[in-house]
Amino acid sequence: MSVQFIETASGRLAVLPEAEYRRLSEAYEDAEAGSIIDRFRERLASGEEELIPASVVNRLLTGNNPVRIWREHRGLKTGELAEAAGLSQAYVSQIEAGKREGSIAAMKAISKALNLNIDDLV
Repeated sequence: MSVQFIETASGRLAVLPEAEYRRLSEAYEDAEAGSIIDRFRERLASGEEELIPASVVNRLLTGNNPVRIWREHRGLKTGELAEAAGLSQAYVSQIEAGKREGSIAAMKAISKALNLNIDDLV
């Protein structure tokens, strides 16, 4: 690799062939991507992140009720979710059916019971 150095008022600059610049740039991007992947894997291993099956994502994207989708994904019955959230089963059923909007407090309780951020439900 041939590198040329140029002295300027703002400091010393390195000039290198374009192909070498591109190789170094790609290597940097690969290293950065690897670092992002490593951080995700650490968060996944610690339980801070989770993998979500495509079937769940597809149901969420089609506009189905997120409370119902996440409850079913977590393997809970309506009564079990209601109990874990400190709500009545009827109230949770009405939220899932779209007959009632859950209050902020109710949605926070449901999200906590489902181990989600409230943003995942609204």
